[in-house]
Amino acid sequence: MNTLFLLSFIPFFMYMYFVSLKSIHMLQLNFYDENHRYLKWLLKNPTKVFLTVDMFFVIFAAFITMPAHVCMILFALFYLVVLYQNYYATKKEQVKIKLAITARVKRLLVTITLLYFIPFIGFSLGYLEEYIGIYYFIMGALVYINYFVVMFANIVNIPVEHQVFLHFKRKAKKKLKAMPNLKVIGITGSYGKTSCKNILNDILNVDFISSTTPKNYNTTYGMILTVNNYLDKFNEIFIAEMGAFQRGDIKKICDFVKPQYGILTKVGTAHLESFGSQENIQKGKFELIESLPEDGIAVLNRDDELQVSYHLKNHCRVIWIGIDSEDADVRATNLKFDYHGTSFDCTFKGDDTVYHFETCLLGKNNVYNILGALALGNAFGISKDKLILGVKKVKPIAHRLELKKMGNIHIIHDDYNSNPVGAKAAIDVLKLMPGKRVIVTPGMIELGNREYELNLEFGRQIAEVCDEVILVGEQQTKPILEGLQLENYPKEKIHVINNVVLSYQLLQQMKENKKDLYALFENDLPDQYNEK
Repeated sequence: MNTLFLLSFIPFFMYMYFVSLKSIHMLQLNFYDENHRYLKWLLKNPTKVFLTVDMFFVIFAAFITMPAHVCMILFALFYLVVLYQNYYATKKEQVKIKLAITARVKRLLVTITLLYFIPFIGFSLGYLEEYIGIYYFIMGALVYINYFVVMFANIVNIPVEHQVFLHFKRKAKKKLKAMPNLKVIGITGSYGKTSCKNILNDILNVDFISSTTPKNYNTTYGMILTVNNYLDKFNEIFIAEMGAFQRGDIKKICDFVKPQYGILTKVGTAHLESFGSQENIQKGKFELIESLPEDGIAVLNRDDELQVSYHLKNHCRVIWIGIDSEDADVRATNLKFDYHGTSFDCTFKGDDTVYHFETCLLGKNNVYNILGALALGNAFGISKDKLILGVKKVKPIAHRLELKKMGNIHIIHDDYNSNPVGAKAAIDVLKLMPGKRVIVTPGMIELGNREYELNLEFGRQIAEVCDEVILVGEQQTKPILEGLQLENYPKEKIHVINNVVLSYQLLQQMKENKKDLYALFENDLPDQYNEK
């Protein structure tokens, strides 16, 4: 066996490891190809997948005309150079969510390495100098299609991952069984889930020891991680945020955590692409409510037609909340908004007293979220005085209409998974601000065949409120631009960039003396949607 031949592969395997981490990052961002999300990303991004420096592996075909030792040196040099270039290019990239090196990622790396080592070992054991160009060509081709090698490795690992999942699921179920008095509350909806979860937790903690699913742990696996790592024997209430991409997702979560209480925020068009239809979204969200026991409590929104019109298939107690509907069981009236926060009066069915609430949170949607928390808090026997105190103590929710000051600019962060109703609500909040109003947005995604139409309408809404507009991503924001143009929005007030970091420089340039500038950051697309 030729020693130089073996040594020539050291840079190759270093580069293979590097590009595999990048591919795994995309796989992780796309939920390990759940519902074929990773495959869809590959098909939607042919430029990123195929137009890479790795395509120059075709030059290895010319090696059949060169001396073997020259081929070995050129092969090693090629991968040393591309490794160097890619490494420093990656260091300059802005990554919003870094790759989490979990046990699953480590297992995936082992499988990927084996997939690359199998042909390498075969070539080494059957080494023939006249075929060296073919060996290098095949290995270069495998790196070129690394995204697909990673996808194949993910498929190979499915049986192992399933057993790991079952192990941790059994452990979590055993822990939940040992907590028979735990009150489990499920929260779902097309939007507002995380805000509602945090608001409810802050309010219930005035009288109970309450715990929630952290961050965006809103899948079955997220519940398992939460129960195993965050829940303890002192918790009296567990609030589970439940997300879904298709019908059946929420039912699986409910079968695991068995909620006795449920809050449905609002039913909209989020994830329309994966659900397939508005009817599927409606039915999918109601899986939570229809999983509740007969002595359970459901909190529904009387102002949401898709909730009012739904024929519920179980007989749990329903508490209706609302603002516009006079027959809501828990109703908010006299809403007042400004850039300091929100205040409103609230009535409870069977109680003639009108209670006044104040919060630092912004927007009408957060009033609905608070009403949901008040409905359950009241059902749990928390006094009105404590509820008033709890609402006042509710903390701002990160990245959900969160107002922060950055130098001489006021930033409104609403940059998590935007949807048509939520985006409109954010625009309405921006409209309240007493200064120059600017929006920074890449638009909305995962809206199926209505994505262009809904983003175009978003552009028209922006035109009514904003003094200037910063669009992030030239291709992604074309429908918003069209919507602005339909409203004859001044061309010089529209700025198109491909990196959100540049928006801060633009905002500084837009700042006018003696006039506050309020910038709404509406949606922040994950790394797989970057256009740069």
